[in-house]
Amino acid sequence: MESTQTRHPWRATARTVLAALVGAAIILPEVVEVAGIGHIGWVAAAVAAAGAVTRVLALPGVDAWLRRWVPWLAAEPPEGPPAR
Repeated sequence: MESTQTRHPWRATARTVLAALVGAAIILPEVVEVAGIGHIGWVAAAVAAAGAVTRVLALPGVDAWLRRWVPWLAAEPPEGPPAR
């Protein structure tokens, strides 16, 4: 059975971008002031990178690879008895 992230990868990407934007918006004024960068280009790049990584992780082939080699990163938990 395919996970919802794999069936609807753009929804997963949109949720991650939204979460990254909310997190960035909270700390953005402080980061800009302390870093003295004067613009938010780095924050936009970080949000874009988070969205891109989420999109790649939602690809069926990548999710299948994750389920096999790194199951704790897969979209759905491995089948079988729950881990203790």
